[in-house]
Amino acid sequence: MKVELRGVAKVRSKGHTYYYAWRGGPRLAGTPGSPEFMQSYNEAIEQRRTPDKNRFRFIVADYKGSADYKKLADSTRDQWGKWLDRIAEYFGGLRTAQFDRPEKIRPVIRRWRAKWAETPRTADYALQVLSRVCAHAVELGKIAGNPCEGIKHLYSNDRSEIIWTDADIAQLKTSCSIEIAHAVDLAGHTGLRLGDLLRLSWSHVGAEAIVLTTGKSRHRREAIIPLYGPLREVLARIPKRATTILTSSKRRPWTADGFGSSFNKAKMDAGMSDQDLHFNDLRGTAATKFYIAGLSMRQIAEMLAWQEESVEKIIRRYVGRSAAIKALIRKLEARE
Repeated sequence: MKVELRGVAKVRSKGHTYYYAWRGGPRLAGTPGSPEFMQSYNEAIEQRRTPDKNRFRFIVADYKGSADYKKLADSTRDQWGKWLDRIAEYFGGLRTAQFDRPEKIRPVIRRWRAKWAETPRTADYALQVLSRVCAHAVELGKIAGNPCEGIKHLYSNDRSEIIWTDADIAQLKTSCSIEIAHAVDLAGHTGLRLGDLLRLSWSHVGAEAIVLTTGKSRHRREAIIPLYGPLREVLARIPKRATTILTSSKRRPWTADGFGSSFNKAKMDAGMSDQDLHFNDLRGTAATKFYIAGLSMRQIAEMLAWQEESVEKIIRRYVGRSAAIKALIRKLEARE
């Protein structure tokens, strides 16, 4: 007797055919029609009816049903759905508690990502999706921290010429929280790295400038950011909730992991997850503001701890000819 099994997914890969109880579900054993095949199918269906909430497969399924996932753009959901299926297949049987032991789970994550090592951008995209699922597990209280945080990306390039444009920032602000908006504005007006911004306190703000030692230099160098008009306006908009200037919605200083997860979520909500823009690329945005305001490339380089050549590349690529000419006119008039 032939029994029709609903939802069984058939996948061909590298000359082999595999069967899954459903798309993204567990792989079925044996061949179609065999007792082994039927048993594994029935076990999978039973498990789906009464899912084991202690397994990572439950986290993936719960994220798929979350409002955050449903708010993603259709094109993003289409791409992420495929990766979520791969994540469920590879990690689904693991206990969620295993993701609470970074030293144990990170090697497993790296091995999974290595499947796409020949295409680094794809490998990093896979890690991005997994990181969001892990962040969802943190939000559910299933794990304490995101084990994907701290795993370096495989793809690297010189990002000194990448900036957020005014249009990019406006798009992000259409859906992000006010706390994320404050961080973006402060970064775009100071050029400080994320690590320095998160520890920036009100005591670092003087009468004429923000002065603090930079983490990148192991606190051997000082960043001195003059309090020009637009920066004063940004600071005036940020409420004083703690000793640090930037705080989360809970009115507490941000942790690096907490801010990273919230910022990535904000990008996804704004339909920007496919754009190759990082938070620290806002330093390039600040460099253009400083140049248009009349600062020399050398002064900008010293403020941002960059090579002067890197600043020149940014200005040449992103500052319009009209804006650049006006900046030069101001300099010439000032000298006269």
